[in-house]
Amino acid sequence: MSEHHVNWLPRRTLLSGRGWTAWLVCLLCVCLLAPVLNLWVPAGSPLHMSDYAVALMGKIMCYAICALALDLIWGYTGILSLGHGLFFALGGYMMGMYLMRQIGRDGQYQSDLPDFMVFLDWKQLPWHWWFSDSFVATLLLVVLVPGLLAGVFGYFAFRSRIKGVYFSIITQAMTFAAMLLFFRNETGFGGNNGFTDFKRILGLPIATPGMRMVLFVLTGVTLLGFFLLARGLVNSKYGRVLQAIRDAESRVMFSGYSPLPYKLSIWVISAVMCAVAGALYVPQVGIINPGEMSPANSIEMAVWAAVGGRATLVGPIVGAFLVNGAKSWLTVVAPEFWLYCLGALFIAVTLFLPQGVVGLLKSRQRKGDPS
Repeated sequence: MSEHHVNWLPRRTLLSGRGWTAWLVCLLCVCLLAPVLNLWVPAGSPLHMSDYAVALMGKIMCYAICALALDLIWGYTGILSLGHGLFFALGGYMMGMYLMRQIGRDGQYQSDLPDFMVFLDWKQLPWHWWFSDSFVATLLLVVLVPGLLAGVFGYFAFRSRIKGVYFSIITQAMTFAAMLLFFRNETGFGGNNGFTDFKRILGLPIATPGMRMVLFVLTGVTLLGFFLLARGLVNSKYGRVLQAIRDAESRVMFSGYSPLPYKLSIWVISAVMCAVAGALYVPQVGIINPGEMSPANSIEMAVWAAVGGRATLVGPIVGAFLVNGAKSWLTVVAPEFWLYCLGALFIAVTLFLPQGVVGLLKSRQRKGDPS
């Protein structure tokens, strides 16, 4: 594909008319309908949205951001990461450090230091906690720390032209090594227990229904905003080059494009999106520990994208809701069979639904279109 051909391709709109309608409906549901059903509709009403439902939906929307981020690199660029759980967890740890500092002297030991540091007989905060009392600095670190790590890792990996299964294995090894590091007490991240017992955010109580709904709305708006960002990226010339790299990287190089800056930039964007999801996840769930870096969590992200449909943007979001909704139900009904069901689902989708749920619906729609 030549540069002239890439420029010649017709420019796509961000969303169609129906797409904008669906996006606005989702925005109204997140910002208006859900708060009304949770905060103003009485608990005894069949229309009431329970606090459990708010927490569950907020958590799944964080997962949906991760699935969307993975679709940008896997579905549109052909880069399968099995280590994106690391970036999710790093964003969560950055927010968790701030929330731990917000506890102040209300902890068990009534110290300015977090309880786990007092228990381990630490006398002062380590250097990587210096800016954790600032909300603005925390927001910057949520973006900068995972972004910098992704940039350094991606630069050396892509410059060495590592791809395919080898790249996937390296990303999995990276997140596993980070998990082992964070399990150690001397690193200053709470060891096996991680961070929990959060009490305030921006000086306001974190466990109130109002604050839970604020976090829910922020998560939903962030998901919808990232969806528009992703649509803008993949519909641009930049996105066309990404898809060309996915389909035939050698031809892209022969056409005069260097794949490195394209792959590296979308890799960093995807990592930062996961980190933001992690930062939104922690105050809603109330805990962050090294288990979030488990390679199994990263593999689940790939399952969400595969089930929903890669290279569709909407598909991974749908997949995150379908899989995690089923997980919430099955872990109550038959918790011992959940992992078997997840593995069987992934195999079934790979064999019988390679385009995922959304891809299948789109193909059927095209077949039914007489034009």
